Amino acid sequence: MGGTIVTGNLTSVLFDESEWETPHCFNPGHFLDAEGQFRRRDAFLPFSLGKRVCLGEQLARMELFLFFSALLQRFTFSSPAGVEPSLDFKLGATHSPQPYELCAVPR
Repeated sequence: MGGTIVTGNLTSVLFDESEWETPHCFNPGHFLDAEGQFRRRDAFLPFSLGKRVCLGEQLARMELFLFFSALLQRFTFSSPAGVEPSLDFKLGATHSPQPYELCAVPR
């Protein structure tokens, strides 16, 4: 019985309408409480769960924090004039974003 490939798919959890107010849209409010403070959501599983959880999760979280905080300290981000931001994606084995435009203005 060897040779069977099993692929986990967290889409059913990450887009669960009973867990998220707007599951198909980017909504930072999913992670903020009434006072605007961060709240952890058990339904958010970026690194999987259980015994097979990603061993590099802590390193990845630290690296992402350093990378994005450095960008946000140095630039102001916005969409170009007349361009409406969109979260459309191409569906495949993963959700790949459509090409988009972004302005990064040095602070």
